[in-house]
Amino acid sequence: MFLNRIKSKDSGILLYGITPPKSQTAPEKVSEIAEKTLARLHGLDIDALIVYDVQDESARTAEERPFPFLSALDPFDFAREYLQPLQIPKIIYRPAGKFTREELRQWMIDLTSQEFFPVFVGVPSPDFQPITSLPEAYQIWQEYRENSVIGAVTIPERHAVLNDEDQRILDKMSNGVSYFISQCVFNVNYAKKMLADLAQTCEKQQHELPTVIFTITACGSKKTLHFMEWLGIHIPDSVKENLLASENILETSVDLCLQIAEELTNFCTAKGIPFGFNIESVAIRKDEIEASIRMVNQISEMLKSQGIRK
Repeated sequence: MFLNRIKSKDSGILLYGITPPKSQTAPEKVSEIAEKTLARLHGLDIDALIVYDVQDESARTAEERPFPFLSALDPFDFAREYLQPLQIPKIIYRPAGKFTREELRQWMIDLTSQEFFPVFVGVPSPDFQPITSLPEAYQIWQEYRENSVIGAVTIPERHAVLNDEDQRILDKMSNGVSYFISQCVFNVNYAKKMLADLAQTCEKQQHELPTVIFTITACGSKKTLHFMEWLGIHIPDSVKENLLASENILETSVDLCLQIAEELTNFCTAKGIPFGFNIESVAIRKDEIEASIRMVNQISEMLKSQGIRK
């Protein structure tokens, strides 16, 4: 079970991440999307399914958004009402700052009753005044910790600029967080630098290492590449040039993602850092969705061949 694997600090955890359908989607179309999702994921070798909360991050940057923002259904409601036949745990993202303590407490009651697990995320822009702070949200979660684990987001790009992601992680661990899901990794050196500093800081402060789960996402077009950069994902110039020069950007990005997964596997194994991967599928194009399923299978086989995933 996902809960036990996190608590035991097992390596080789595999997650799959999706977004809910758009809010404007007709109910019958939502059912159709859910049925296709269930069929796609049935039998897939994953420990849990992430359902993201979609936020408008336009206020975070002055640069124009490459794709128009469209609100999505509530991830908890979508998972509860449409994805129950998928008999694996669901991890639900929640922007804690948008809700009162009472609303978050009721949400935790509902979440726990479904045996779902929370990831509290920050506000969509620095100017947003949170109603409830992350530490306050973690305090509410503490009431349910016996039968739950809580995750948080980590951003290697932030560490490259501020050089404090290791301490941010330890601060969240002091609030009960036991695993961290990264922003999509395209700059493997950023991820390795963050991990090395985290391992050093944990050793110095005599803290146990958390589980770090790296998000892996294929890129199917130049526009998607631009959108990833708009989101703050750092793509090294050499990688970008390789993708843009490719005759098939999707297949080239899949190969790159698999290389990144193998490199991070070797690095974490050598450092003794418990780790896993979250293969993200937020595209609507069929070939990109199929590529994400292929990556799950190939990363699973890679981890099994190394004796990491049983």
